[in-house]
Amino acid sequence: MTALEFKPGVTLYFTRHGETLANVEKRFQGRNDTPLTDHGRIEARMLAAILAELLAGQPTPRFVSSPLPRARTTMELILDALGLPRVYDTDPRLMEINLGDWSGLTDDEAKARDPAMWEKRIADKWNVRVPGGGENYALVAERLTEWAHEIDRDTVAISHGAATRILRGLILGLNAQQMSALDEPQDCVFRVSDGVLTRHEYHGPSPPV
Repeated sequence: MTALEFKPGVTLYFTRHGETLANVEKRFQGRNDTPLTDHGRIEARMLAAILAELLAGQPTPRFVSSPLPRARTTMELILDALGLPRVYDTDPRLMEINLGDWSGLTDDEAKARDPAMWEKRIADKWNVRVPGGGENYALVAERLTEWAHEIDRDTVAISHGAATRILRGLILGLNAQQMSALDEPQDCVFRVSDGVLTRHEYHGPSPPV
């Protein structure tokens, strides 16, 4: 797969929202939403500390979030910690993959509901859509690519687990199986500039001050 390219001179910083109740319970969230946990709020402050270092001495970037509440809450906590006003855009193209009828289920529950469909999707996430209006990786990749091609200034984006895996995969030119194998961290920031993707983790006190 050809690697995703950005406009020259543009730097993108992107990350996943902080931990939520559904994450703790290991349930698919998709377009559903559950609140950030206390740890998820700490993670948002960790993300802010990472961004403070990355953005030091740089012009203030554009901030954009998925419109889902867990992403917006993370964004607002980050802006608060950076001492910036809560001024940011939302873009539905940054939303999490739609998991249709599997939203709110665990892996075991989704597999038990339709074992054949589970195995079919595991074998081909790029093309197979979850029943009930779900998306496949190709649809998510299409909307993320469209969004990325429109970025015309340095941008900080808050998105979701599968969406950020797919975005990283597009930047690196990975296939769907390789994208699916990527981790879904909630405590680090990814930076892409001049075609190079780097990962930035938090190394300060815990919890961050």
